[in-house]
Amino acid sequence: MPDGGVAVVDDTGKRSQPADPSNRLLADELPDGLVVADDAGRVIIFNRAASRLTGIPAEEALGKLASDVLPFRDGDDRDWWVFVDPYHGLSTRTRHPERPLYLTAGTELLVSVGYVHERGAPVRRLVFTLRDAQQRARLERSRAELVSTVAHELRSPLTSVKGFTATLLAKWHRFTDDQKVVMLETVNADADRVTRLITELLDVSRIESGRMEVSRQLVDIPDRARKLIAGRAASGEPEDKFLVEVQVGLPETWLDADKVDQILGNLVENAVRHGAGIVSIVVEDASGTDGPAVAVSVRDEGEGISPEVAPRVFRQFWRGKRRGGTGLGLYIVKGLVEAQGGTITVGRAPGGGAEFRFILPAGAPLA
Repeated sequence: MPDGGVAVVDDTGKRSQPADPSNRLLADELPDGLVVADDAGRVIIFNRAASRLTGIPAEEALGKLASDVLPFRDGDDRDWWVFVDPYHGLSTRTRHPERPLYLTAGTELLVSVGYVHERGAPVRRLVFTLRDAQQRARLERSRAELVSTVAHELRSPLTSVKGFTATLLAKWHRFTDDQKVVMLETVNADADRVTRLITELLDVSRIESGRMEVSRQLVDIPDRARKLIAGRAASGEPEDKFLVEVQVGLPETWLDADKVDQILGNLVENAVRHGAGIVSIVVEDASGTDGPAVAVSVRDEGEGISPEVAPRVFRQFWRGKRRGGTGLGLYIVKGLVEAQGGTITVGRAPGGGAEFRFILPAGAPLA
């Protein structure tokens, strides 16, 4: 029996030869633990994830009583098997919703139980699904941090909007036209800030749920990079702070134009905020055995990112030395790149500083 693999025994507890190896393979591929007990309460299926979560090898679990292999206790330290009485309780039960239960060693698992039986007949199988409670706790902490971050980021612009609009409404005639323009420009800028935050939250939701949609069209990446730089120059930044380098003979690329703009915008903003010197956008041909592709590098001349920090920069809420922002920008960039079939890395630029390099496959025009 392979280590941690799913195995099957018959209802007498004797090991039987599996009839369909594909079923064993499918069970072992499940991300959650799967344990099945027969009508006598003995374990007949114990997949790889169940071994990982419980620390019990499949060979040790098979043929034993499920109540011995999984001595569950609830949050009130009651014996789950005695309290629920799965084999002799209500015959109308079909399942128990997921809830936290504990093994003898104190390991917390999220457990859901399904009953296999004819209506009103004795139970023929108990099916347990096991999940890591620590993973859920980490997810809940991440969500709590997201809520806290959002609340903090929203408070400042909304306070500003409320303050200026209330002042203008109450004392409109006391201000000169120039003063009114300044206040309204501030309100407009803060409204844009709130809109950007909401857009980031929607992007995070789409990335985590796998619902990021891609609308492909012919995209000229160098042209979009130049337009981005022109926009920043028009807003007051020195044009000579930016440089666009383009390799000759780039392949034709079919990508999501809006997402390319968002990727470039976030990476350039990150370079300006956390880097120093000239910010360069380098576009190169990255075609290879997998087909035509384009590589884009965004470089600055600052201190760069240390190797020990590099693996963390694409996580949610990562921020550089200069605090500010939600810490979601690079996480979203990675999600947008991967949604288009690409990859992104961070390293040291040739002349020092940080280099964010993403490679996007050229794609194909929609039929």
